[in-house]
Amino acid sequence: MDNQVMTIEASSALERTTHIVYALHALGLALGAFGAATVIGSFLFGWPSIIAVIVNYIYRGEARGTWLESHFDWQIRTFWYALAWALLVGLISLPLTLVIIGFGTWVVGLFILGVWAIYRVARGWLRLNARQPMPA
Repeated sequence: MDNQVMTIEASSALERTTHIVYALHALGLALGAFGAATVIGSFLFGWPSIIAVIVNYIYRGEARGTWLESHFDWQIRTFWYALAWALLVGLISLPLTLVIIGFGTWVVGLFILGVWAIYRVARGWLRLNARQPMPA
């Protein structure tokens, strides 16, 4: 998405939907932080985040051309990038578990990825509250 000025005003219902999606992602992260799962595992495979991504794709067309489009793109990219990085951490760590250090790379990799996901959700939600689009 380029840095052009958005000309279509977003509806309050769409803005509310965007808040709900951030809330679902935050719930997924919180379940991982305070539950038995890892933060990133809960974010990627927990029902709140899966529902959030489905909602993103359902309402993405409605957000097109509004300042909320950047938030929808941000939320979708956060989910898919987190999944891709989690798979990469797994692919690197799994063979290394045979020589024990894979457990460490797995824990460190998933921890860093969890912090990154928390940052992405927090940054996006703060900018949404300020009614600002996400940078491209």
